[in-house]
Amino acid sequence: MFEISQLRCFVAVAEELHFSRAAERLNMTQPPLSRQIQLLEHSVGAQLIDRSSRVVKLTAAGKAFLPEAARILRMSEEAGLMARRVARGEQGSLAIGFTSASGYTLLPEVVRSLRERTPNIALTLKELVSTAQVEALNAGLLDMALMRPHALQGELVSLPIKTEGMLLAVPADEAAQWPQQPTLACLHQRPFIMYSPYEARPFYQMLTARFEQAGVVPDVVEHIGQVHTMLALVSAGVGAALVSESCLRLQFDGIVYRPMQTEAVSTVCTYRRDNENPILQVFIRELLPQIQRNNLAGAA
Repeated sequence: MFEISQLRCFVAVAEELHFSRAAERLNMTQPPLSRQIQLLEHSVGAQLIDRSSRVVKLTAAGKAFLPEAARILRMSEEAGLMARRVARGEQGSLAIGFTSASGYTLLPEVVRSLRERTPNIALTLKELVSTAQVEALNAGLLDMALMRPHALQGELVSLPIKTEGMLLAVPADEAAQWPQQPTLACLHQRPFIMYSPYEARPFYQMLTARFEQAGVVPDVVEHIGQVHTMLALVSAGVGAALVSESCLRLQFDGIVYRPMQTEAVSTVCTYRRDNENPILQVFIRELLPQIQRNNLAGAA
């Protein structure tokens, strides 16, 4: 089997039709150049260059071989370039999971920063609840996830990326029955749409703990996994709900939002510690700090 270096020597001689000029072009002397051509001809099993006269000419086999040799050289150069670009995080792919709430504000910022830094990458975006994102990360189906804080095990690492206040979403027809500055106490024994303990486990656990701490027992009428379904039920007058500020982007009719007097909620960027995807490393090292400064409450 011939080598790339032998092809490079042959193409130089074929284009120059002169051994001395080809050797100079390749920064080598003529004897090793001639030896490389001989080795190539032996591997191919055909004479490629006619040396019978003082003029260098390609044989019929050489003329047929030249375009293919040049194509292989181009492919090898392109392969090397692609490998270097991937190693620098300038080319490749990144699979990002995100919750519906993070998809309204945080995800566009993440995608924009990645596109500006590495315009040639391919992004795969998957909307999943936080529990499903953890499973996808563990299975290697995601490179990183934008999710609510979640109990993590094994190789998973979470970094804070965004904090935001919570809103009380109430049916517009009932807005007058709710305080302008609501607290958890105003939800006691009132119809409430709760997050699913399975699909939206982090939010369910967080709100359950806050209700217990405040001694509040809402009248839970539904358990819902996706926030847009939850808001659709609020709009229909089924009950009130607690959602993050990002949900204002949904612009549902028939809903009034009021800032909730309770702790902010967080979104984290989660990934596997053993994930060596160069694009992920570029994001964590170069882009994440700026996004954190833009979105973390109290960040400098």
